[in-house]
Amino acid sequence: MPSSERLLDKIETPADLRKLDRLDLIKVSDELRRFIIDELSSNPGHLGASLGVVELTVALHYVYNTPYDKIVWDVGHQAYGHKILTGRKAAFRTNRQYGGISGFPRMDESEYDSFGVGHSSTSISAALGMAVAAQRLGEDRKVVAVIGDGSMSGGLAFEGMNNAGNQKADLLVILNDNNISIDQSVGALKEYLLDITTSRTYNKFKDKVWNFLGRHRRGRRAQSLASRIEGSLKGTFLHQSNLFESLNFRYFGPIDGHDILHLTRVLEDLRNIPGPKLLHCKTIKGKGFPQAEQNQTVFHAPGKFDKCTGELIKPEKSSRQPLYQEVFGNTLLELARTNDRIVGITPAMVSGCSLNIMMKEMPDRCFDVGIAEQHAVTFSAGLAVEGMVPFCNVYSSFLQRAYDQVIHDVALQKLKVIFCIDRGGLVGSDGATHHGFFDLSYMRNIPGMTASAPMDEIELRNLMYTAQLENTPGPFSIRYPRGTGVISDWQLPFEEIPVGKARRISEGKDLAILSIGHPGNFAAEAVKKAAEQGISVEHWDMRFVNPIDKETLHHVLRNFKKIITVEDGFIKGGFGSAVLEFAADNDYHPHIERMGIPDYWVAHGTQKELYRECGFDTQGIITAISRLHSI
Repeated sequence: MPSSERLLDKIETPADLRKLDRLDLIKVSDELRRFIIDELSSNPGHLGASLGVVELTVALHYVYNTPYDKIVWDVGHQAYGHKILTGRKAAFRTNRQYGGISGFPRMDESEYDSFGVGHSSTSISAALGMAVAAQRLGEDRKVVAVIGDGSMSGGLAFEGMNNAGNQKADLLVILNDNNISIDQSVGALKEYLLDITTSRTYNKFKDKVWNFLGRHRRGRRAQSLASRIEGSLKGTFLHQSNLFESLNFRYFGPIDGHDILHLTRVLEDLRNIPGPKLLHCKTIKGKGFPQAEQNQTVFHAPGKFDKCTGELIKPEKSSRQPLYQEVFGNTLLELARTNDRIVGITPAMVSGCSLNIMMKEMPDRCFDVGIAEQHAVTFSAGLAVEGMVPFCNVYSSFLQRAYDQVIHDVALQKLKVIFCIDRGGLVGSDGATHHGFFDLSYMRNIPGMTASAPMDEIELRNLMYTAQLENTPGPFSIRYPRGTGVISDWQLPFEEIPVGKARRISEGKDLAILSIGHPGNFAAEAVKKAAEQGISVEHWDMRFVNPIDKETLHHVLRNFKKIITVEDGFIKGGFGSAVLEFAADNDYHPHIERMGIPDYWVAHGTQKELYRECGFDTQGIITAISRLHSI
C-alpha cells in the first residue's frame, strides 16, 4: 500500500482521528502497530507494551476530547501510540535519542501529555487530582487513568483508588491487564485477575450482559440494570466480593482490549456514567508481532531487530566485558552456594537486575515481590531480623520510592540488609525519570549506612563478598551503573575490602583526583594522558562515601592544594560535597573542583553523550586537570 493511502498519514492530532468513520479505526490500528514496529526495529525502545495498547490508544483519543479531556498513562512506555497520534509522528524517529523526544510522556513536550510519568503506579492518584480539580472548577472535563504492565501491584495505586472511592469524583480507571510487567506478574492480585478472566461461567453470562447493553445501552435504567447483573454474577460465580467494587468503584469487564469497535462503544457508555469507574481490559503484550507475543520479556525493550523475522540484531562487542548486572547475578549465586542464609529480593526486575541467574538454580531463595519497592525493603528487613542475609536489588531511581523504609525499617534498627543499587548515575535513553541522580547523596547521609560504589567488576564482586561476611555490620549499600565494566577476567578469588578504606590508583605531585565508582576509569585514563602533558596527578578510588576514608582525606588535603572530585551522581550533597565538608570541618583550604551531574534535569541520550554533556568523561576530566594545573 503506498504511504499516501495510509489513514495514519492523515492524522496529525486526535481531532483528525475523530473525523474518521468508526470502521476506519480497525485500519488505523493496524497502521499504527506497523508504524511502531518499523520505527523501533531500527531505533530501539519499549516495543511490547506499546503494541499491546494500540487499539485502546486509538479508542481513547477517538472517544475523548483530548487534550481538554485528560489521559494519564501509567509507567509511560505504553504511550508510543499516544505520542504518534498527538503531533509527534514525524519526530518519533528521534524517540529516546539525544536532543529528540522523550520515551515517556512529558508535560513540557506536549499539551496531550497531561502528566509526566516513567515510574509506575502513579496514574490513579494524579488523575484523581485532576478530576477533583475539574469538579471544583465546574468543568465538564473527563479524566482517564490507564494503568497496566503490573503497576496495579504498587501500593500507590491502591492508595489512589481508596481515596477515589471516597471522593466520588468522575474518574475512569482502565486496567490494562496483560499479566506481565517486564517479567511475568506475580502476587495475589495477579491470581485474582486471572480468576476473573478465566471463569467460563462468569464470562458466558457477562457476554450476555454486554450484548444486552449493545441493544439497550442508553439511559439510567439500562445502566442500573447492568450494574446489578454484573455485581450479582461476580458474587455468584467467582465466590468473592469484587475487589474494585469494595473500594466504591463500579467495575466493568473484563473485555477484549483489542476489539476496537467494542472498545469505542463501551468507552462512550462509560463517558456518560458519573463517579469512579474501572474498566478491565484484557490485552496481549506485543500484540501483532508474533515474536513479541511469544517472548514478552525479551521484547519489552529488545534493542534493534529484524522487523520481518523478529531476529534480534546484537551489537558487535568490542570487548568481553560483562554487564555490571551480570556480575551481580553471577556473584550472588556464587556467594549463595557457600552461605545458605543469603536470599535475593527484587521488585519486578528479575531479568533486569540478573537475579534470574540465581533464581534458576535456587528459586526458593529468590523473591520477586512485584512492583512494590517499599514492601521489598521492609520485607528484606523482616528477613534480616530472623538472621537471613537479604540482597535487595533495586534500581537507583526506584529506591527513591522506598527511602522512608530504608531509614526507618532498616537503618534505624541496624539491620543487615544489603542494598545492591543498579542503574546508579546516568542511565542513557530512558532519561530523567530513570537516571540514578541521588543515591550517593541520600545513602551517605543515613547514620550507620555503609555506602559504597565499585570502580570495576572485581570491586563489585569483592564488595558483595565483604557485605555478607558475618563480621560486617549492616546496613550496606553497593551502587553500580548501567552497562559494561572494564575488566574481562573478573571472576577471581574473593578478597575482603576494609570498610571505609580507599585505594590509591596512581601517585602524583601536582594535583589530586578523588573518584567514586565507575567514573574512576575515566579519571585513570585522564591521569595517563595528563602525564603525557607533563602533569603529575595522584588518583584515589575512594570506594566508600560513608564511612569516608578520613586518613586518606587528611593525606590528600595536607599534600595537595588543587583537588578534583569525580562522581556519577548529583553534585549537590554528593561525594564531592562530603570532601568539602571534611575539608571545612578540619580547617583545610584547598581549591576543590567537583565534577558530576550538574544542577538540572539531564534528559536522554546515550550514556557516552550524557557523560560528555555533564563534563566528567575522560576529555572533560583532562580539561579540568589542565585548567586547575594552570591556576
